[in-house]
Amino acid sequence: MNKIIYPFAAALVLLTSTALSVTATDYKLKEGHTIQFKSKDPTGVFKTMKGTIKFDEADLAGSKFDLTFDVSSISTGNGMMNKKAQTAEWFDEAKYPQIKFVSSKIVKAGNDYTVTGKLTIKGVTKDKSVPLKVTKSGTDLTFSGSFVVNRMDFKVGKTSDAVPNNMNINYSIPVAKK
Repeated sequence: MNKIIYPFAAALVLLTSTALSVTATDYKLKEGHTIQFKSKDPTGVFKTMKGTIKFDEADLAGSKFDLTFDVSSISTGNGMMNKKAQTAEWFDEAKYPQIKFVSSKIVKAGNDYTVTGKLTIKGVTKDKSVPLKVTKSGTDLTFSGSFVVNRMDFKVGKTSDAVPNNMNINYSIPVAKK
């Protein structure tokens, strides 16, 4: 009798685990994203973003954000300020052409989420937790939120009265299912 029960039990476990397996959905970035930095001065956006996003609220462990922002795409509304932002003192675009964020954990936080990961700016990598709001429109999603980055943590510029250390970051990233 055991010879019949063991294979049946093993098959049942396999079928159950397969049926309950959820995998995060792959999304592609859509036009219209905004990565805005704001302070009393400067204020601007990074216009170019690339990366991959996997997200499923039922599979947060399998969800992942891997995003890069081209430093050369910085736009402050002032061409001279854009060029200065790319110098060695600020973002050092020649040596560090991209800002990168790679998530390591996503957790539910009330109605929204918190994404924790590694933020790399100017060759310095720090753990960063970012609030994440998800808005649905059919099968498309928009991820958005606001957080603060202390530029001194990443050796961007020097302490001064003209430019605050803390930069407010606002983002909106529309995506579509692949």
